[in-house]
Amino acid sequence: MRETPLTRLTGVRHPIVQTGMGWVAGPRLVSATANAGALGILASATMTLDQLRAAVREVRGRTDQPFGVNLRADAADAGDRVRILVEEGVRVASFALAPSRELIGELKEAGVVVMPTVGARRHAEKVAAWGADAVVVQGAEGGGHTGEVATTVLLPQVVDAVRIPVVAAGGFFDGRGLVAALSYGAAGMAMGTRFLLTSDSTVPDAVKARYLAASVRDVTVTRAVDGLPHRMLRTELVDALERSGRARALLHAVRRAAGFRRLSGLTWRQTVRDGLALKHGKDLSWSQVLLAANTPMLLKSAMVDGRTDLGVMASGQVAGVIDDLPSCAELVERIMREADETLARLRAVR
Repeated sequence: MRETPLTRLTGVRHPIVQTGMGWVAGPRLVSATANAGALGILASATMTLDQLRAAVREVRGRTDQPFGVNLRADAADAGDRVRILVEEGVRVASFALAPSRELIGELKEAGVVVMPTVGARRHAEKVAAWGADAVVVQGAEGGGHTGEVATTVLLPQVVDAVRIPVVAAGGFFDGRGLVAALSYGAAGMAMGTRFLLTSDSTVPDAVKARYLAASVRDVTVTRAVDGLPHRMLRTELVDALERSGRARALLHAVRRAAGFRRLSGLTWRQTVRDGLALKHGKDLSWSQVLLAANTPMLLKSAMVDGRTDLGVMASGQVAGVIDDLPSCAELVERIMREADETLARLRAVR
């Protein structure tokens, strides 16, 4: 079981992926994951080109194991970022949105494994037809922007639809989940929140404590932040946005956007332009446009600055069942042991 199409494709020892969470999946977490034998994915969307190259080299200095980088397919400088991955010898490129056929081709020509994340069967079919090497399928239980279809329904749909390795995401945190994912035909499982809640994660202790204290009911899906379904911990910010009418929500957004604009260095014109670019065809209010543009800074406020009162804390539903902070090495070892024990129990039943 330890060898699957995912491990053969990427060169890792265990069929486990740590997802590229913005402001969370930095060099320390990624290298710790890689050294534990799983596939660590570096989050690069909030980095400049120079920062991305430096971060990749820092990971390389901490581990000699394979790792990946998550890219925004719609970024204006996506081509430049792809070239950095190729030049630095990164093994895997992952994407939250479907990359273009041209980007996939450029990466594959350089020997980089292309592994987009999708939330629907048709998206998996599209990227597979364009040449993607594998696909991560995230069900509604997953954190951040999410869909409406549960992993247990979406995963078998995609496995049946494509002929490339499928990685299951959304609702996984232990060895039983890994066995379940493999039983559906997946080649491995991906986890975000579970890796966020490790001792190797750089997320502030106060924020980790907020996650650990959360029950399953404290993890909600809201459109109040940027107009798109977003799974996160319920916080004061979420409550305020959901209670606000349009006029009051716009005032909240302008105030917060002003503060986050100073942090990000964006002009107002750039702030609004970036917000509009994130609409993805949705009918967003002006407050949601401003907040959409500032969502990365809202995440930073919590994940870097520790401001649980101001920030967004993206979270999978599994936060409600996690109660410890192991190291990545301890976590991966535990998952693989639990998976072996689960398989042994199933064989005994037979």
